[in-house]
Parts: sequence; structure tokens; C-alpha cells
Amino acid sequence: MTTLRRWWDRTTDWAADLAEDEAGDVPGWVLVTLMTAGLVVVIWAVAGPALSELFEQAIERVSGL
Repeated sequence: MTTLRRWWDRTTDWAADLAEDEAGDVPGWVLVTLMTAGLVVVIWAVAGPALSELFEQAIERVSGL
């Protein structure tokens, strides 16, 4: 019975250590997500007018207007 108890204690200690290690990753993923969204907004602001003009030209060529 003591072997089983030691195994259980080691397993629960390992799980607790793993849970503590993973808790620090949440703010990093939040930061990555926010930075990605920020980059998309900046790129869209810079390239948006050019992309709109390109789209309008393509539609004019296809439709013949």
C-alpha cells in the first residue's frame, strides 16, 4: 500500500507542477493574438485603398463598364 501511496503522491505533485507551468502561457497567447489583430488593422489601413482600387478596376474590366 505504501508503494501505491508514493506513486499517487508523485503523480499529483507532477500534475500540480505541470498546471503551474502552463498558467504562465495564457498572457503570452493573449499578447500574440492582440499583436496579430493590430498588424492586420495596420496593414489593412495602409493597403485598403490600393486593394479597393484594384478590385474596382478588375470589376470594370470584367463587366465592361
